[in-house]
Amino acid sequence: MGKLDGRVVIVTGAARGQGEQEARLFVAEGARVVVADVLDDLGEALAKEIGARYVHLDVGVEQEWQAAVAAAKKAYGRLDGLVNNAGILRFNALVDTPLEEFMQVVQVNQVGCFLGMKTVAPELADGGTIVNTASYTALTGMAAVGSYTATKHAVLGLTRVAALELADRGIRVNAICPGAVDTAMSNPARLDPDADPAEMSRALDELYRKLVPLGRIGRAEEVARLALFLTSDDSSYITGQPFVIDGGWLAGVSVI
Repeated sequence: MGKLDGRVVIVTGAARGQGEQEARLFVAEGARVVVADVLDDLGEALAKEIGARYVHLDVGVEQEWQAAVAAAKKAYGRLDGLVNNAGILRFNALVDTPLEEFMQVVQVNQVGCFLGMKTVAPELADGGTIVNTASYTALTGMAAVGSYTATKHAVLGLTRVAALELADRGIRVNAICPGAVDTAMSNPARLDPDADPAEMSRALDELYRKLVPLGRIGRAEEVARLALFLTSDDSSYITGQPFVIDGGWLAGVSVI
């Protein structure tokens, strides 16, 4: 038996990266997954491959959330879980960040998470789960990603509020806080069809060797396993918590 047998879960930003690996793992563990994204070609191909359902979803638009939830319930009759994975990252010094860029990041990362919980929670079966993707930067600062850091602090706050408000229905809400992970978000070179993924991974491991105690960048599959833990009964007495998965980065800097 799989850890998610019979459960219906929406995963946002699921066409590639962490969301893709979460969708693949959840299906392998018995869940019926709704792959949600704005990357229609990639999302539809993934859904067809793994036996899931694809829905187009711009997470910053409330009406699209409503349509996605309706499609999920029409297809599967119920909802048991949500993984708010969709997010964007922009690099800029704080004083150089245009308001338009800041608000774009807020709309996807923060508003998208809020709308997901607002729309999905009333439809979740009692005992359901919500996993919000925050970040290592939800718990500390990082230069050049001020807008991203602000939204991820907000996601963690929303996670704690939702955990309190939904506890009486047995709905658990937690946040995963990845450090650097080898996806297109942190490594845009992955979008280059001529690039060698293995070579890129080796280069990133070398870059993070001195920054991260475990000496390498994280893998999307590792983040997916944490999302599985928080969606399954293995975490039945855990709610309102941040779970850092960063190879020890947040622990501090070694001077040895």
